[in-house]
Formats: sequence, structure tokens, C-alpha cells
Amino acid sequence: MKFSSVLLAAAASVINAQRPASVSICDYYTTALLKENTAENQLTLLTLLVNTVVIGNSPNVGVKVPGILAPGQVNGTAVNLLPYFNGQLASTNTGGSHGQSVNFLDGGGAAPLMKNKPANDDTSRQYFLLTHLYQFFGSLLSCSHQGMPGFPAYGGRASLYQVHKFMALDSAELTYFIQQIALAAQSFGVAASDIEIVGNALSNGFGMRCAMPATVIKAQGPQLQAICVESDCPSAKNASCSLYEAVVEPSKVNSTAAMSSHSTVMATATQSMTIPSAGAGTARCLNGAAVAAIAGVAAFAV
Repeated sequence: MKFSSVLLAAAASVINAQRPASVSICDYYTTALLKENTAENQLTLLTLLVNTVVIGNSPNVGVKVPGILAPGQVNGTAVNLLPYFNGQLASTNTGGSHGQSVNFLDGGGAAPLMKNKPANDDTSRQYFLLTHLYQFFGSLLSCSHQGMPGFPAYGGRASLYQVHKFMALDSAELTYFIQQIALAAQSFGVAASDIEIVGNALSNGFGMRCAMPATVIKAQGPQLQAICVESDCPSAKNASCSLYEAVVEPSKVNSTAAMSSHSTVMATATQSMTIPSAGAGTARCLNGAAVAAIAGVAAFAV
């Protein structure tokens, strides 16, 4: 099946359009790509974006998005984020004073993401992680209908530092993550100026070591948010490192389940994602012409 001609035309037109300052990024691109700005369509937009960030797009034409589960490089430094997700590292904050090994790809890995779903079920850790990512980025991009039926408000932890502290992320790892968000947005025709806004929000909000408490989700108030904690991360203005615990490097875990999930993700992620047609529930495949039509957006420089 092919990309909806209606959505293809909308994606192509987004490149030459200018988002009004009074309209949020979420609202603008929901309308531009899915026609009606509803809670359900806002969730669809965030699902498409986040799933592309996680597993990338394939075939790799137009704007290539490797995805955060694929290995990469940042300024010559090798980056591999997959072990944080498949349980190969004891890096999850469920163990109190130490990280634990948790497989977040237990809901089918890449396969359901390519069908515009978070997981094959609603009880897996994968479902929990992906739905929280949809909700978090919905808040970050100011989706006006979030919290209404069809798109729940963000219900995750208030402090992203507490969530990520046992990952001990360095500058290259966070940069790679932000680059994948930028590329995914670019692949859907998001303007370079809007990608820069999001990139700066992520870099300044979470990439500054020892940052003072800041508000990311209004309802949750100021919290410790720095997730780039290694010594090569840029130091925040008015840094207060005493608020943060000493960095604990995650230990490696030898796990058959983790290696199995690695193989499943890498094998399945070579297939194509599906894109819903604008204003309809039918899923259609993204073809090369659609990606090529939006490939002219300037690359985001982190």
C-alpha cells in the first residue's frame, strides 16, 4: 500500500509554510498532516514521531532516520543506546540506590511500532515506556487537546534526572538522541526553525550538567531535570552539583533475553512503517516519493 495522496500533499506543503507564533508546534503539524486538530490526531502525530525516533525509518530514502536503537557516531564517538532498553545494562531506576536490568522491548520490539502501536499489549514495560514518551512529547510540544479523551496527559515521573540517573549518559549519547528526534521531525516535513526550537529545549532542559530544578511539565513544578551527567556534559549556568548524586556507571548484564530482543529489533526494524491517511483510520505505507518530497528541510545542527 502507498502513502495517502492527501497526506503526501500536506507533508509537501508544510515545507513552504510558516507556523504562526500563536499556534503550538503540535497543533500546527497535526492540522497540516492529519487535517483535523483533535486529541486522537495529536496522539497519532506523536505516535508516528516517537516510533520513528525509536526504530528509524526504512527503506532509507530521503531523510534517513537510523533511530535511537541503532548504533551511531557523534563527532567520531561511537554511541549505542540499545543496551539501555533491552536489559543489557543495569541502568533502570527501579532498584533504589542502584540500577537494575529491565527489558523495555518486551512488548514485541519494533514490529508493533511499525504498525503505529506502542506494543502488542497494554501490560508490558514497552507499552508503559512508549505511551509515556507520547505523553511527554505531547506536553513538550504543547498539544492543546492533551488531557482530553483520546490523548491522556503525561503521568510519568516529574524529575527526568531521577528516571535516568543510573544510565550515566554522556554528551555524545544525549546528542545522538536529540539528533534522532530532529531527523524524525525533518522526515515528516517539520520546518528547520521548529526543529531548532525543540532541539534547544531538549539540550537546554536536559543536557546541562548540575542544572538547577526546572519546570518541564507545568502541573509538576520545578524538578531536577539534567540527564546528561558525565563530566563531558556542558555545565549549567548557576550549576549546583550538590543537588545531584555521584554518577554511578551501569554494570553490564549477561542476559539471553536481552540478546534475543536485540536480534528481534534489528531484524524487524528493516521493514517499513505505516502511516495513516489524513482524516481516516486506514494505515498506508510510506513510500520513497513521500519522503523525498519533504527531504529539502535543512538539517538540524546539534
